[in-house]
Amino acid sequence: MSEKTKKRFIAGAVCPKCQELDSIMLFWQDNIEQLECVKCGYHDSQPGDKVQQASRNEEKVIGVFKPD
Repeated sequence: MSEKTKKRFIAGAVCPKCQELDSIMLFWQDNIEQLECVKCGYHDSQPGDKVQQASRNEEKVIGVFKPD
């Protein structure tokens, strides 16, 4: 049985390719963090071991995506 991938939009994020605001979604696939723009199709990924936890505990941040 396959599990449906949960995708979340990143509020306030701007696509580096098309510059659209609020068009970037974040999701995990095969233990790799993925970013995708729903407007232009821009895609970037980062292996799970490179994802850093947010250092500010008072904010509700899942992780910090830092593409190379």
